[in-house]
Amino acid sequence: MLRLFRSCLKFVLPALLTLGATAALACTGITLRPGDGSVIFARTMEFGTDLQSNVIIIPRGYSFEGTAPGDKPGMRWKSEYGIVGTNAFDEPLVADGLNEKGLHVGVFYFPGFAKYQDVKPEDADRSLAPWELSTYLLGTCSSVDEAVEAANNVLVGEVVMKKMGFVPPLHLIATDATGKSVVFEHVDGNLTTHSNQIGVMTNSPQFDWHLTNLSNYVNLTAQNSEGMDLAGKQIEALGQGSGMLGLPGDFTPPSRFVRAVAYSKAALPVKTAKEGVLQAFHILNQFDIPKGAAMANEKGNEVADYTLWTSAADLTNLRHYFRTYENSQIRMVDLKQVDFDAKDIKTISMRGEEVIPDLSKTAK
Repeated sequence: MLRLFRSCLKFVLPALLTLGATAALACTGITLRPGDGSVIFARTMEFGTDLQSNVIIIPRGYSFEGTAPGDKPGMRWKSEYGIVGTNAFDEPLVADGLNEKGLHVGVFYFPGFAKYQDVKPEDADRSLAPWELSTYLLGTCSSVDEAVEAANNVLVGEVVMKKMGFVPPLHLIATDATGKSVVFEHVDGNLTTHSNQIGVMTNSPQFDWHLTNLSNYVNLTAQNSEGMDLAGKQIEALGQGSGMLGLPGDFTPPSRFVRAVAYSKAALPVKTAKEGVLQAFHILNQFDIPKGAAMANEKGNEVADYTLWTSAADLTNLRHYFRTYENSQIRMVDLKQVDFDAKDIKTISMRGEEVIPDLSKTAK
């Protein structure tokens, strides 16, 4: 395991040094299935700087033009389905969102491994920039199967995002209202699609590597250890949680993947979608990164990766929930109440500070 991890670092570390302050290396996603048959996907978004995110509502029929390599015009499409999701840099594109058919797509960082497709000039009209693929899939697909077909019919090229100054290395997870989930990864110039039955997502390395790495933790259980007899001496566990002894607790992608699988699969069953949403936020509390816990030195400046926002999507009841670093109150947008026949994209601000009610005089 150590040898494999060191091999992974040999590829990942140069990418970290290159990306520096703009690196977002700690996003974590999980999937829950409450007893009422609903499907909940929830994730964190970490970054070293403020992404200036807001929730946007993209109406049906909204026109987009993609970007081909060399900042040339790419594929054009219209959004067939309405979308609610979180953007970045005030762009009309979704980093994490849900459409009115219950398809969710989330963008995660994939440094050191993302290598996009070669786009010839004659193929520019069916090409997209890496950060445009999620919005295209949400706008044109109603299920994971349709998303897989659509992703295989477009090209994603090496396009520099001007507001970042480099080609962002990304991979995506798509989940639909049936609970089916896939991961899209561009590696060595080819698109690979991984079936994701466990519904968990983090960052580098490739998704199948993370699945193999789970073999190192088959001993983990939510049940406390019963202790052991050691030469006639009974050795007891020290307190609760002894069944999870050895669970990695750091913020690296492999450790978060293992931890996300352990917590999401050990979570006690809940009955309703609302309970599932709340449970998802509680689980993701374990992945919340406060400023200062994950630091990098970028040209003499200390940069802190931190959890900008956490979101949850109820794919069954079509609701988008979120909270932010500045305000931990959970807020919600109901897709069934928004106007998807509007002419333009509408914005819901995610800004605002924490409100702490003073209950001093409410005692009875």
